Amino acid sequence: MSTKISVIIPVYNAEKYITQCIESLLNQTLRECEFIFINDGSTDKSKQIIEKYQKLDDRIKLLSQENQGVSIARNEGLRVANGEYIGFVDADDFIAKTMYETLYTTATRNDCDVIVSNFESEIEGHKTITKYSFPINVTLNKDYINHEILPYFLKEDNLNTGWNKIYKSKVIRENKVEFPEKVPLGEDGLFNMSFFSFADNMKYIDYTGYFYREVEGSATRNIVGKDYFNRAIEVYNMKLPALYKDLLEEKEIHKLRSIKLIKSVMSYIHVYFTSSNELGFSERFRYIETMISNKEVRKALLVCYGELNGTAGRYEKCILNLIKIKSTIGLYCVTAYSRFRNT
Repeated sequence: MSTKISVIIPVYNAEKYITQCIESLLNQTLRECEFIFINDGSTDKSKQIIEKYQKLDDRIKLLSQENQGVSIARNEGLRVANGEYIGFVDADDFIAKTMYETLYTTATRNDCDVIVSNFESEIEGHKTITKYSFPINVTLNKDYINHEILPYFLKEDNLNTGWNKIYKSKVIRENKVEFPEKVPLGEDGLFNMSFFSFADNMKYIDYTGYFYREVEGSATRNIVGKDYFNRAIEVYNMKLPALYKDLLEEKEIHKLRSIKLIKSVMSYIHVYFTSSNELGFSERFRYIETMISNKEVRKALLVCYGELNGTAGRYEKCILNLIKIKSTIGLYCVTAYSRFRNT
């Protein structure tokens, strides 16, 4: 049986959710899959749970390594993958039983290098579906990728993830596409920028088969272990693939990256003003005060304020203007009121 899709699943201390993840994979209507689990130094029972299922289904492969991070784990999975296409799943999440059949059928119908779909997020009990404004179910050529998709990665975060896509293995192998190692934030985005720069075509489908669960200790919840803002600054200043210099003028690149940084700051304000047992209020207050006064933020705000203010909703405009006047107390009041209204 030839393998149509290799699914790579990095695992680190995921025992609470991994059973649901594994069962959602094994229940796929597309049977010709392999599921490559990389145990990244887990200290809980994750490895034993995977081994139990491995005895029941030989499509499960298990590799183990010392804790080295998600990028090295995924690259190890890429090294041993045999599938025609590659998919990624996080061990805390799960997928619909038709997901890989839907994406694979779409990919092979037009020999696409990559398929993009929607995903559902559950954060603090609230579920949202991320969709895109790209043409639906249309084969998009390299010109579209160069002028719409690659710039999109500079401006937005919501296309960065690898979960809601399948990638043609041949493109990955021939161009040595991999996840950057020792990059604490933004590794998914850099992988995608690299892959899409080599892709000849793609397709976006209005289908939701991936279910993302934000859990305690995840990259978006661990506000003590993850210094979001400084990492966002690193992404803002990060060296881009050489292709971007040929696609866009430096001024346009700077504007798109500025938009992304300010949007990140706006989201971090909400994260840090949400009650937390990890940090006291005064520490969170000072963090935001430092963030909105940062010289890179002030520079980025000057570049993109007009565009963001022109497209933002009422709440976002309020946050944006409070950042502009450096009103930390105003930001606290507005975010507190927003949380009160949404409870």
